[in-house]
This record gives sequence, C-alpha cells and structure tokens, in this order.
Amino acid sequence: MIQMIWAMDENWLIGKDNLLPWHYPKDLAYFKKMTKNSSVIMGDLTYQSLKSYYKTKPLPFKKVYVANILDASYDDAIHIKDIFKFIKETNEDIMVIGGKTIYQLMLPYADKLYITYVLKKHEGNVYFPSFDLSQFKCIDKSFEENLIFATYERIKS
Repeated sequence: MIQMIWAMDENWLIGKDNLLPWHYPKDLAYFKKMTKNSSVIMGDLTYQSLKSYYKTKPLPFKKVYVANILDASYDDAIHIKDIFKFIKETNEDIMVIGGKTIYQLMLPYADKLYITYVLKKHEGNVYFPSFDLSQFKCIDKSFEENLIFATYERIKS
C-alpha cells in the first residue's frame, strides 16, 4: 500500500525554503504518530531538511528510502535512483513524506492520503501539486485549533 502524508495551507502551500512554513505542535505529533515505525520515501531535499531537525538523533522511521536521480549515498537511508521501479517491485507498505516532486510522482499510485489542512495563510515558496481529490473518499476527519486532519482512500473503480 502506498500512503502519503502532508500538511498544506488554504493555498496548498507546503514549504518555505525547504522547511515547514509553520509550527503547529499537534500537526507534528500527528505526523510522528502516523509515520513512526513506517517505511518512508522522500526526496533528497526533504531528507536534508529532516536531518537539520534531527541533527544527532536517528530519523524516527522503520526504514528510510531517499529518491534521488543523482548518484548519492546516505548513512542512514537507502538510495533509490528509479522511484517507479522501486514502487513497482516493493512489497512493503510505503509512506510518502515529501517533497513536492516526490508527491507529484507518487500521487497516481497512492492508496491512502493523510492531509492536514492548515486553516491560516502562510508565507512560502513550495506548493503541493494540484490533483483531483474526487478520486478519493474521505473516511475520517477531525478538527483541532487551526487544523483539520483528514484521511482519504482511493475509490476503487
């Protein structure tokens, strides 16, 4: 199963200079809860961003894959040069955690989406790629101050 998780504001903003443009402790706790002990895939910039937060601590995931078309090596992650081949061949449940390009590439394969809607506008320069949410059905929704946590499943045709 391919799952994706992200937070975005009402303009679909997801980042500012490779960092989160906001700080909502409940969103961070939700992200940690949903990704802990998961096998995750992310792009190189997202990996570098997370490493800036977890300077001396290991990333809190079961297994870390970093998609990068350039030759690269990571001390605590597995380099994936061909993300499509990887997704086609893996038997693992994978959680996609960013960034924009990886989300865009993986949206057609996603079975489940965990979207945090940030109910305030923020400043930034990276936006989630547009897609047709009508291909998914909302199966859970909860509200916190300035946040909506929504879970969607792909509608099987």
